[in-house]
Amino acid sequence: MSADHDLLPAASLTRDLETKPVDQGVSQMKNDDGVRGLWCATLTPLDDTGRIDAARMVSHAKGLFERGVVGIAPFGTTGEGPSFSTTERRAGLEALLDAGIAADRLMAATGCAAVTDTIELTRHAQDSGVARCLVIPPFFFNDVPDDALFAFYAGLIDSVADPRLRLYLYHIPQFSGVRVAPSVLSRLANAYPTIVAGVKDSAADWTNTAALLQCAPQLDVLIGHEPDLPRLMRAGGAGTICGVANVYPDIVQRVLAPDVSAADEKRLKQFLDVLLRFPFLPAFKAIKAAQSNDSGWRALRTPWTKLPDAACDELVSSLRSLGFDVGDRWRASDRRTQ
Repeated sequence: MSADHDLLPAASLTRDLETKPVDQGVSQMKNDDGVRGLWCATLTPLDDTGRIDAARMVSHAKGLFERGVVGIAPFGTTGEGPSFSTTERRAGLEALLDAGIAADRLMAATGCAAVTDTIELTRHAQDSGVARCLVIPPFFFNDVPDDALFAFYAGLIDSVADPRLRLYLYHIPQFSGVRVAPSVLSRLANAYPTIVAGVKDSAADWTNTAALLQCAPQLDVLIGHEPDLPRLMRAGGAGTICGVANVYPDIVQRVLAPDVSAADEKRLKQFLDVLLRFPFLPAFKAIKAAQSNDSGWRALRTPWTKLPDAACDELVSSLRSLGFDVGDRWRASDRRTQ
């Protein structure tokens, strides 16, 4: 059902909501129901027809939980979220819930280019019992002013109008083209102290992360850039929602630990040095295919294409030579594994 008719008038979307009365006691309260520790930005498996493979998706999620992952965020960047329709994303979330995955172990990535689609997915998450939503700003148009970005998030909250909502802003300007400034987060947290729960900073810019920690210490500050996790945790951050956890959650768990060692950080760097020689999404899926001996995992939604066989074999061989678990049999060029 279209959400167009439920949008607030334009004037209400652009008003200065800093004048809204704020319960200062609530706004300074630590988010006790927040996201902590290791969360995974999950990959989205596809079947032979290019549709979401719900069975593989559920199996992957449950396997991550068995390996110590606290929760998952489907349909984010690593999950190719912008490449799927709102209907597909709703169905994917429902498949996870129908398989018995608890709603409090899910954060629905609901941001879209169109605000109406974002409202639709965010309402669907609330109606499904998934309170936490990760929302990227509307993308494509660059250099959006801070006041306009504030108005977008405020309008989303007012349009959804559900007190259960726990909103996490998503800062990934290298993909979205839109910067979520610390001042925007602070204004929103003050205007909506019981709704705005945190931010995921995937810009790989520690200066920005530090500013987010300083401007809203009561919120969950999470990052996607795994090498910064040790100092995030030392600075009082909440944890991570990251892609590496799809394939090596144990490595991420170690850099989150209070007793993280130089060897732990070096091990993470070794992996990233190999991974980033390749397009990261096809590479992640190739690693998952090797680990599970299931070449179906290599499929991606357009505009991505799977890593060529020779590149897959180079990736897997490089990781295997460094002692990373990629199985001991799988080769993309071996048709017996197809």
